[in-house]
Amino acid sequence: MTNAASDPSLVVVLGATGDLMRRKLLPALYRLSTRGALHERTRILGAARTKEHGDHSYRTWARQALVEAGVSSEDAAGRWCDERLYYQAITGGKVADYRVLGSRIEAIEREAGLPGNRVLYLALPPEAFSATINGLGQSKLSRSQGWTRIVVEKPFGRDLASAQELNRLIHQHFDESQVYRIDHYLGKETVQNLLVFRFANPIFETLWNRDRVEHVQITVAEEIGVEGRAGYYEGAGALRDMIQNHLTQLMTLVAMEVPGAFEADAIRNEKVKALHAVAPIERSDVVLAQYTAGRIGGREVPAYRKEPGVAPDSQTETYAALRLEIENWRWHGVPFYLRAGKRMARRLTEVTVVFHRPPVSLFPTIDDPKAIDPNELAITIQPDEGFELGFEVKAPGQEIDLATQRLRFRYAEAFSPLADAYETLLLEILTGDQTLFVRADEVEAAWRLYTPVLENPPRIEFYPAETWGPPSANQLLAKDGHRWRQA
Repeated sequence: MTNAASDPSLVVVLGATGDLMRRKLLPALYRLSTRGALHERTRILGAARTKEHGDHSYRTWARQALVEAGVSSEDAAGRWCDERLYYQAITGGKVADYRVLGSRIEAIEREAGLPGNRVLYLALPPEAFSATINGLGQSKLSRSQGWTRIVVEKPFGRDLASAQELNRLIHQHFDESQVYRIDHYLGKETVQNLLVFRFANPIFETLWNRDRVEHVQITVAEEIGVEGRAGYYEGAGALRDMIQNHLTQLMTLVAMEVPGAFEADAIRNEKVKALHAVAPIERSDVVLAQYTAGRIGGREVPAYRKEPGVAPDSQTETYAALRLEIENWRWHGVPFYLRAGKRMARRLTEVTVVFHRPPVSLFPTIDDPKAIDPNELAITIQPDEGFELGFEVKAPGQEIDLATQRLRFRYAEAFSPLADAYETLLLEILTGDQTLFVRADEVEAAWRLYTPVLENPPRIEFYPAETWGPPSANQLLAKDGHRWRQA
């Protein structure tokens, strides 16, 4: 993770008329530009199959997108688009089309005085990755006079075999040092701060092991349903869409050992070691479920099987909960519980580290130490980024009664405004820092962990919308004597 200024470069976005470009990439690039993080000569070239666009009409489209995103006035957005933005149609997706794209890239670089530094950003659906990577490689766009970096959005594969095949294809044309597999969760300030929190504060790192930690919970809960993405989600489900990438990334940051240096490969080496230490997942330690009709925010919402584009007998899970064990000296015997779901009670992404209770109770009014609430460290990723440490105090009065109080830190209260995750990640790409990106062996290790579950899943259960999942997800913890943190 770096604060270095970016080199003059050309950012080429393939899939430049899509939702990701409109809602995330354009606003992030604009904000980076207005705070001086983009070099003044850096330019952006949008490429897509839309033949109707040229430079002028694409700039009009982009200007409106920036205004709708609330990051700029129309006049300021127009000036920025006129100065920075270009468009090139790729109508057929053949090698000849990519050669035309290459000619346009060279022309813009000559016009702007750029040294040949290029970002090739694949803002595309997964089914388009292979053909696009081949087209870029066969037209020699994988190499330039400066540096060339390729960015691939998740999902990277849909199981171990497809991830290995995609890695093989990328490595035919690009070195691993050029590849940035993006998981936008890793751009969030609180996720990045996990490393600082652990390794700059010995008071916590000395507690970060099986002697002090009882268990770890990681939750990613969404209020939304599939929101028009049924075509994608029906072939993915919660395991592929959330668990394999977002939650597993959070788990590795919690579980990893202290790296030898604060640099990309040292950190990523430790994350891969943590993944390799995860024991094979038992089928009995997996809960898959699907939401039924209910109410969210006072309005009626349909069951998943009634959503547009969803099969009436769909077996796709919208909720997944798993129990994992990490078989190394630091974490042996400490279960990690992961859960992700749609149409849940509220939006929340949180890591909770639950510490051991006292071995015996010293208090005459509390005979059983299990009646004492454990200390919990809750690390909230969204929506209210921060940390919260729960501890026990004596409640006022003659009797010894305990009450839980909390020490809280919130980013919004200390630092404002926080950079969007895509701002952070785009700047890391432009400065060549791979710390927040997933390496080839890491993505394969994650798929190796979950592919057996995908091949032999438990039966689908059901849960009403605006709840925290099916009862069996509670039993997943209860059989160990634990319970989900009350969100």
